[in-house]
Parts: sequence; structure tokens; C-alpha cells
Amino acid sequence: MAVREAADGLPFAEVLVEVGPALHGELVEAAVDSGFVIAAGEPPDTTGLVEVGGGRVVRLVLVGGRSVWEPDARVEVSPGWLTAARGRGAALVVLVPPGTWPPGLIELEPEQRLAVFTEQLDRERAAGRVLHGMAPVRPAS
Repeated sequence: MAVREAADGLPFAEVLVEVGPALHGELVEAAVDSGFVIAAGEPPDTTGLVEVGGGRVVRLVLVGGRSVWEPDARVEVSPGWLTAARGRGAALVVLVPPGTWPPGLIELEPEQRLAVFTEQLDRERAAGRVLHGMAPVRPAS
């Protein structure tokens, strides 16, 4: 979860999604069917939906509800993230392949953690293995 600055002045609320190998293929297929594209250039609007409730992401809904991803652990959203999502009416959802979060990343100092993760994300993006798209943010039902 992050808030990213943008050239037009409105920040982006960002959701980064990494699932294990067993679910990755199915999630990618559903994301593509919902309008997500390889992460190059501006993210398109999609038919995906990010549902939030109780200060956290509850689920990502794809393919008109036929595919749903729910985080295993509680994924908190900050007030700033919610403000950015409301400002744009959507969140930037970034789907990364398994292993993008390198093992041991959490034990690194914050600056080093950011550098290591950014390097890995850039490699995955350059290889065409990262998808992105804008998905409306709604209260969970």
C-alpha cells in the first residue's frame, strides 16, 4: 500500500498484489480479462474493484465478480491512501509475480529495503511480468 505523487497533482493510491505460484496464473488471467495490461505507460481503467472496510483492503474483485482475491493477512489502508483513492475515484492496482518481494526483505533497513525491492520490481517490469490497471475503490459489502 502506498500513495504515489503524480504529474497532474492528484496522488495515486496504490495496491501491490503478490500471490504464490499456485494462484498467480489464475489471478493474471482474471486481471487481463478485467482490462489490466503489462505495466508500461499509463494504467488503463479496468472493470476490477478494490473493496475496503474496517481500515483495510478486504478483496480485489475481477471479471465481474467471477474471480476474487482476498489477502491472507490484514492489509491496512491509511487515511492518506483513502483520500488519494477518493480523489481519483480509483486505486492503481499492480500485480507482481511470485518472488518480487525477495526473502529477508523485511529484515533490511528501510532505505535498503526500498532500494532492493525497487530493483527487483524494475527487473520484473522490464521483463513484462508486471500488470497494472486502475480499479474503483468501494466499501466492502
